[in-house]
Amino acid sequence: MSHKIGRNEPCWCRSGKKYKTCHQAFDEKIERIREAGHIVPDHSMIKNADQIAGIKKSAQVNIAALDYVAEHIRAGMTTQEIDEMVYEKTTSMGGFPATLNYQGFPKSACTSLNHEVCHGIPSEYVVLKDGDIINVDISTKLNGYFSDSSRMFCIGEVSPEKKRLVKVARECIDVGLKEVKPWGFLGDMGQAIHDHAFANGYTVVREIGGHGVGVDFHEEPWVSYNSKRGTEMLMAPGMIFTIEPMINMGRVEIYIDDANGWTVYTEDGKPSAQWEVQVLVTDTGYEIISY
Repeated sequence: MSHKIGRNEPCWCRSGKKYKTCHQAFDEKIERIREAGHIVPDHSMIKNADQIAGIKKSAQVNIAALDYVAEHIRAGMTTQEIDEMVYEKTTSMGGFPATLNYQGFPKSACTSLNHEVCHGIPSEYVVLKDGDIINVDISTKLNGYFSDSSRMFCIGEVSPEKKRLVKVARECIDVGLKEVKPWGFLGDMGQAIHDHAFANGYTVVREIGGHGVGVDFHEEPWVSYNSKRGTEMLMAPGMIFTIEPMINMGRVEIYIDDANGWTVYTEDGKPSAQWEVQVLVTDTGYEIISY
């Protein structure tokens, strides 16, 4: 903080309350944890009540768009058709796809099939077929607030091996959520996810992780799923970030498509699966914002 707030001054969170009755004890606790050698969030990562309300409204649009995809996705559909559904549903509710033109990304959704790990670009030439697994990842901007989540879909009759991968990837989200607690550490969640994936014979992508999101599309902290308990950033009430481990059936190595500069693939060509939720750290645990 550039200015030390007086006890009787308005709190930095814009609640209208005096600092001493609002975030003074919170700040003092974080400072003690920082002095103990841990990484702690700054005020920019702590969302206030108005921001949380705005982010939740954005998330309602994001959830509705993914629900719409879930209702209509099928074999024979192109990934471009998925993209069009996302754009139409999102804009019809007053939002805008946050990925569209983000750092040059050309579409409203990421559609990643089979051995594509993430950032697959929708195309009129890519047709869903029986046996595919696909991750549809979308993000919404509404009134300046951002939401972000993704889901896996099994197309038609999927092999038992792929079904199990999708199932365990979902379980990784659930075991990670159990570790989202105020005054715990992101590494608590990261290790739980890592251990569950490896116990099932899978690997967890190292180079790409989750992120803070809400006021901007991508914020601090960066969230790893190959981390250790008691490490990484402190989780404090008011933080919002994504949990989105990418679980590979085979080796952990990945590469980026040279032609488009976006799509990430598994090096060994084996399938990858990912679910993504956006979570708020609360005073007692967590709340899922978008899924």
